[in-house]
Amino acid sequence: MGRINGPRGKAKVESVTDLALTLSFTWDSESPVAEHITLICGLCRPQTSRRVLREAATLGVDRMFFARTDRGEANYAGSSLWSTGEHERQVRSGVEQAFATRLPNVEFGMSLTEAIADAAGDVRIGLDNYEGIQPLHTASMTADVRLVLAVGSERGWSQQERDLLRESQYVLVGLGSRVLRTETAIIAALSVIKSRTGAWADGPTVDTRQTDTPQT
Repeated sequence: MGRINGPRGKAKVESVTDLALTLSFTWDSESPVAEHITLICGLCRPQTSRRVLREAATLGVDRMFFARTDRGEANYAGSSLWSTGEHERQVRSGVEQAFATRLPNVEFGMSLTEAIADAAGDVRIGLDNYEGIQPLHTASMTADVRLVLAVGSERGWSQQERDLLRESQYVLVGLGSRVLRTETAIIAALSVIKSRTGAWADGPTVDTRQTDTPQT
């Protein structure tokens, strides 16, 4: 069990009636682990964006920006994924899968320039199939710094966008010679980044205090 952006732990069923399920809780740490990764993703087809939302939330990021890009379709921003709140449900599903409670903030529809400005970041990395000659795992990154990962939509970056990323102090890197789907590239990149920065070792300290009063 967990509270959104709050503690997690285990619940014990105390009683079941026709009207209510009464539980008591044993909570872990009161503060969820803070992430230090912002993801910028070019607006993709809705089915791809759903996977990105869910898998990035599972792996753990603090913020996600889905930005308009030169090679992406502008009408993707009008999908029901964004207008009905479904994107929030996808994020929650990913966080629940991870047994976590912190929900990343999600924004969409801005320009890449706006996303870059809002993301800021101490370490800035852009994935690119063509000019990302440097392997991602060799890029400089350390724990406890704000890192931004930028990934293009299905068609990748335009040359103008590559120039913008470089001007904004992004290092263009690659994941090898294979061309990956956007969601696969994001999963692979976040895995490498978290392994390099030691984020996999993060976890709450255990607090075994029992609540005095069962909660319903």
